[in-house]
Amino acid sequence: MTNFLLSIPLMDAGISFMSISRGLLGMLVLVGIGFLFSQDKKAIDWKLIGTGLLIQLVLAIAILKIDWVATGFDVVGKGFVKMISFTDFGSDFLFSSFVTGSSEVAVISFAFRILPTIVFFSALTSLLYYIGVLQKIVFVFAWLMKKTMNLSGAESLAAAGNIFLGQTESPFLIKPYLDKMTKSEIMCLMTGGMATIAGGVLAAYIGFLGGEDPAQQILFAKHLLAASVMSAPAAVVAAKLLVPEKEKFNESMEISKDKMGANVLEAVANGTSDGVKLAVNVGAMLLVFTAFVYMGNWIMRDLIGDVTGLNAIIIANTGFDGLSFQFLVGYTFAPIAWLMGVPTEDIFLVGQLLGEKTILNEFYAYKTLGEMKFGGMFVHEKSMIMATYILCGFSNFASIGIQIGGIGTLIPNRKGLLSKLGLLALLGGTLACLFTAVMVGMFLG
Repeated sequence: MTNFLLSIPLMDAGISFMSISRGLLGMLVLVGIGFLFSQDKKAIDWKLIGTGLLIQLVLAIAILKIDWVATGFDVVGKGFVKMISFTDFGSDFLFSSFVTGSSEVAVISFAFRILPTIVFFSALTSLLYYIGVLQKIVFVFAWLMKKTMNLSGAESLAAAGNIFLGQTESPFLIKPYLDKMTKSEIMCLMTGGMATIAGGVLAAYIGFLGGEDPAQQILFAKHLLAASVMSAPAAVVAAKLLVPEKEKFNESMEISKDKMGANVLEAVANGTSDGVKLAVNVGAMLLVFTAFVYMGNWIMRDLIGDVTGLNAIIIANTGFDGLSFQFLVGYTFAPIAWLMGVPTEDIFLVGQLLGEKTILNEFYAYKTLGEMKFGGMFVHEKSMIMATYILCGFSNFASIGIQIGGIGTLIPNRKGLLSKLGLLALLGGTLACLFTAVMVGMFLG
């Protein structure tokens, strides 16, 4: 692996010394945060931490700087974009006018374009799981992580499964092991769920960021897929920093044989039903969160800001239009964005996105990122790409409850442990996404 790294011309025109030095500073800060909050600092396996970070480094260089690897991700990205187009045919049929045959309203509608991709990809994932394709892909990733990072079989499978499945679906891959997993393994499972996203919402984010432009869709499909893959080892690093392994674990690695239905049709039907529930839930959350943000902004800007004169001060000295939720989270998280290597001109935008993702959810934040992108608000494209990686995970406060409820149904006797690890898993998932963004930022110039 070392020879591989040495053979790559790192200091090409696309990479600056400043980018690498800022990235290294960010990595040290992130590792330091993990060390600070670790439950047992003396038990940290620094070889595992180093190996995990090295794997991320190799992946970042390969995806961004090696032509044939980048081409491979482009091909997969094109496949995702093509599958999204199949959803459009279904949406056109369902939502177009029976009188005129027109679907112009549907084309610009979030509800009729973005949410249907969640339903379709949920059904597709269920089908791939039923016929065994997904398990084979997961097993390959899991085997590689088990061999390189000395993980248990269960946590390797869970970490690999999270690349493709959601935080409540991937535990089904290791259902037979859950009840006897160590505390550190459970932490790894939860952190992996927080640090990655599901295939269904991945397709939706491609729509957010790519718009109607196929080239832009492929570009962001590539980066979102790369983020999902890179965050798997990053989640392991974060989890093992916060809750190091001190117990004997099971090294066997067998995927649960549970099917998502009795036959292909039932598998597709079950996936469709799950996708509808997820799409409705996402739409409802966005509706409610958007309404609350606007209500909060009205209180802060129109009442507090006007009365105290803070609006005039903020408008005169910042890029924000007064006292608002966006202003507060933008300035709160801006220092973190700077440490990650985000160009100074864009740290408040990226800080806002990180705050929205953590406090609300990544779906809301990706919607904002799409608006910022098409509104031409970023000074540097690097900031926009790094934000894509920073947001690519379920690490928000609501996910704590989702994991306790979802994983807790499989191991009800361990809900207490899930509850105790909830906040640490949120921190771990956030650190993992930041690890990934820093690695990529180092090689974006």
